[in-house]
Amino acid sequence: MVTTGIYCRPGCGAKPLAENVKTFELAAGAEAAGFRACLRCRPYRVAGPVAAGAPELVCRAVQLIIAGVLDSGTEAVLGARLAVSPRHLRRLFRDHLGVTPDGLARSRRAHFARRLLDDSDLTVADIAFASGFGSLRQFNRDMKLVFRASPVELRSRRRKADRLAADGGLVLRLPFSPPLHWEALSAFLAERAVPGVESVRDSVYRRTISLDGEAGVIEVTRGGDDHLLLTAHLPFWEGLIHVVERAGRVFGV
Repeated sequence: MVTTGIYCRPGCGAKPLAENVKTFELAAGAEAAGFRACLRCRPYRVAGPVAAGAPELVCRAVQLIIAGVLDSGTEAVLGARLAVSPRHLRRLFRDHLGVTPDGLARSRRAHFARRLLDDSDLTVADIAFASGFGSLRQFNRDMKLVFRASPVELRSRRRKADRLAADGGLVLRLPFSPPLHWEALSAFLAERAVPGVESVRDSVYRRTISLDGEAGVIEVTRGGDDHLLLTAHLPFWEGLIHVVERAGRVFGV
């Protein structure tokens, strides 16, 4: 909404006049244009499609960003992986997504961190590294750029209903757009489970994973009408964002 400087997700209860609405392909594009997330619909809690309809090169770049190439690398590194110059890559991103590669990576990390601030009791330092940030300084700077507030301030604003209690492990929501037929999906995965790696029992999907040579376990089950619940038992939280994104791809959310 150009009059308020706030961006919303589709379906938000806010009803601005049509002439006061500007649309963006991505939340990251709205943030790059100076808009901040709506506190009512909280668009950062739902991951929408990325690069739908964009050229193949942009789609490949987005997948590399999701895989974490820009968590520690630069746009030059990303361009080299795709055999294009950083300048050409930035132009393609601005033309098709409305944001630079660095801007998209920053938004992705910040949105995941905001979910952890809301849903978990992890420390701010643990959340920074779990979300792919290289340092606490970068974490504080980027959260202020995206949300106009520090991580500590954002943690103090969380809603009581957001906090997820866990009997061991860290619990996170995996939001999806209904419908999702959980019983059929879990049965499909059970038939194709890799022995010793995956299992499905009592509608709970379990999988062992390896993080830098150390073992961990994730569990996924139906959480509500619009989200799954992922419980992670990991040796450390650094890089958690990639574990969650890989789990989301398994379930198509």
